[in-house]
Amino acid sequence: MGLDHLDLENQTQQNLNEETKPYLTALIGWSLPAIEACDKLDKPFVVVGPPEFEGFAEKNDIKFIGWNFDQLNEGSDQLFKKLKALGAEVAVPLYEECVEWAGALNSRFRNEPRVFNRSLLLRDKGMMKRKAQIAGIKVGVFEEAHSKEDVRRFLKRVNEALLKVEGDKNDPIHVKPLDKAGSVGHRAIENPEEIEALTDADFPLLMESHLDGQEFSCEAFIHKGKIQFLNITEYVKLGYSNFVPASPGLEDKRPLIRNAIQQLVDAFEIEYGVIHPEYFITPDGTLHFGEVAARVPGGHIFDLIERAYGFSAYQAQILCSDPNTTEEELRNFFPEDNGQADGYAGCLMVHPHVNYIQELEVPEELENHPYFEKHDMFEPSQGKVAERIGFGNHYGTIFLYGEDSETMRELLEKYEKYDFYK
Repeated sequence: MGLDHLDLENQTQQNLNEETKPYLTALIGWSLPAIEACDKLDKPFVVVGPPEFEGFAEKNDIKFIGWNFDQLNEGSDQLFKKLKALGAEVAVPLYEECVEWAGALNSRFRNEPRVFNRSLLLRDKGMMKRKAQIAGIKVGVFEEAHSKEDVRRFLKRVNEALLKVEGDKNDPIHVKPLDKAGSVGHRAIENPEEIEALTDADFPLLMESHLDGQEFSCEAFIHKGKIQFLNITEYVKLGYSNFVPASPGLEDKRPLIRNAIQQLVDAFEIEYGVIHPEYFITPDGTLHFGEVAARVPGGHIFDLIERAYGFSAYQAQILCSDPNTTEEELRNFFPEDNGQADGYAGCLMVHPHVNYIQELEVPEELENHPYFEKHDMFEPSQGKVAERIGFGNHYGTIFLYGEDSETMRELLEKYEKYDFYK
């Protein structure tokens, strides 16, 4: 997408002198929790979402514009014109494919073309890594690949640099699409034979060396380029289980982590909204940057933040995305930013271990545990299990809450192996 598609240069004085309209927040994507959060803030809003949600929106009196985010055409500038006519002044992206759309819209709302460029940076993993490296942020070795031969050369070069000799097991490399969310399309490759599973549709892709250490994510709420609140999410098993806040061992590194996140914010010139960076930390405290997103994170992390800290992360994103939010509003909204909470909120995303489901079984031992709060697992009408895409398509989530991080970890590890679906 280019800014020319949104007709930045053609703003006229007539636009600037238009009659005053309601100040609307444009929610880009579709998320009922975000819609409810904006409504509870008493902020007038409009939803820009897939056309299939128009009926629901009309039935529930939700101001709505249907839009196909996957398709760019010569009429794409009409989205800005429609929103401006309604009085929208800020766009909030709710999922990955909406990030550059929100960036393009905010470029025009604020008359700052660089806002769009920053949104592209947060969508292209290759560009993202290069920008981080230029800023002196520690990253692994990475390259872009356009063919299987590129992947073979990269695997060989990485392992040669690690001084491997004949008979040694290769260190893996990781390949992933340049612009997909999270783990979608992510593969770890150790041997040249595994490269054959790649198809032409997988290219171009990003290749990177394996990073050792504990992986975790941060959810940083940014306003005027400064961290307003920082959550650290501890991963128990990536894509399956996590909890908030992090355990004491990781939270002890909060000053180091906070400095790294502020360095990232400064380097990427992030001004407003929420970012969801992932890092690896080694026992000696060395941090390696993985990647960063600028939308609602997966893994039910926003739900866990609300359970642990008592504020709506969706409302926090909306407030921090708006340049007109005041310092006083932010201070009144967020609790003290020190990683302290009354307890630990965790979740396990359940995916069947079988190919065909006959029944769902939730053990009484789990339901009677004091940390158990609820689950939303379900038996699908069709017994065949759908193929998992990235870390999505899970068949329900178990939500836990308790006072001890080690008990939380033990529960998540134990039930990750349990066969809920028979």
